[in-house]
Amino acid sequence: MNTGKVDVLLGLQWGDEGKGKVVDVLTPRYDVVARFQGGPNAGHTLEFEGQKYVLRSIPSGIFQGGKVNIIGNGVVLAPDLFMGEAKDLEKSGHPLKERLHISKKAHLIMPTHRILDRAYEAAKGKDKVGTTGKGIGPTYTDKVSRNGLRVGDILSDFENKYAAHKERHMKMLAALGWTDFEGFEETEKLWMEGIDYMKEFKFVDSEIEVNHLLRENMHILCEGAQGTMLDVDFGSYPFVTSSNTICAGACTGLGIGPNKVGNVYGIMKAYCTRVGSGPFPTELFDETGKTIRDLGHEYGAVTGRERRCGWIDLVQLRYSVMVNGVTELIMMKSDVLDSFDTIKACVAYELPDGSKTKDFPYEIDNVKPIYKEFPGWRKDMTKCKSQDEFPQAFRDYVAFLEDYLETRIGIISVGPDREQTIVL
Repeated sequence: MNTGKVDVLLGLQWGDEGKGKVVDVLTPRYDVVARFQGGPNAGHTLEFEGQKYVLRSIPSGIFQGGKVNIIGNGVVLAPDLFMGEAKDLEKSGHPLKERLHISKKAHLIMPTHRILDRAYEAAKGKDKVGTTGKGIGPTYTDKVSRNGLRVGDILSDFENKYAAHKERHMKMLAALGWTDFEGFEETEKLWMEGIDYMKEFKFVDSEIEVNHLLRENMHILCEGAQGTMLDVDFGSYPFVTSSNTICAGACTGLGIGPNKVGNVYGIMKAYCTRVGSGPFPTELFDETGKTIRDLGHEYGAVTGRERRCGWIDLVQLRYSVMVNGVTELIMMKSDVLDSFDTIKACVAYELPDGSKTKDFPYEIDNVKPIYKEFPGWRKDMTKCKSQDEFPQAFRDYVAFLEDYLETRIGIISVGPDREQTIVL
């Protein structure tokens, strides 16, 4: 039987690659957009028609009329934050309740999960991971330890279920010696309002819905949250998120078989950034790093945190292409490098024993990047409308990246607006 395919769109670095904009650009080709993992700690920023939107839990296809948008079982959802995000979108004229379906198997982030998040981070001291404090990790911990509260639980005996989970969390916090509950009652009240608000949406068995849509020959775009290097298995552990951010996460986060996966779009920046703690081999601590941060507006969409900036890391990217099975690359923020005389790309690591490798090692704390230098293009590319207008130096840079990564670059972004996207 001929069925549709799911294409997967994901970040190949440490997150913040510009996935939201690309989903919005690609969605006209698809009937359905589905989010498969992550929580409201990851923000997707979209800019078009003079407006700026930040999506945290809602799929980026919500702006395209007539598309089905699904929050899959692999997502963790905070009802109060979801309510705020959804109401803001409704104010801007987008009829969410008609377009958005929520998996019954998605887990709920409770107010006590956020307190546990802070308590665990405080207990780690200088070894803290650098979480956003939004309760994502403790929610996934409850999920895998079979103690989670799910969206489907809202439909029956919810108050008793909630009370039992809250009591268990309070015992855990007491054991940690945690005493800071400032603002908890207000948070809990708003959270319960969010629960009531969520009841206005369609709750679905998303794995059945997605596979039914595939049988109807619908084309589905699966959208991840954080980047590959934050994957709990394959990222720079333990400085990672708590879910599988790689392509395989789309199968478990939506309930689809691997034979249903079609194209895998891997998004990268023309340089590299990361937020929070953890190793970052190409990080720049000098004026160049600051210039990239300022030109690229590298501040968290949700948290406002400064992002750490560095040159593109091709050892890391080649690894990401491999574990995701990337079929096409998409390069964002190429214009940020417009003014540099010299561009650098890390093409290998020097290990502590002095040997060199192009393979991503188990530990990257003490590796030294080995760079290849390229002449800068010194041209404002934000006005480019087609690849014919690209300067030769930039074309040479793109050709080198394609050759090294053994993967075609199909889309290049030269600015934040939907229109500043060039399909090659």
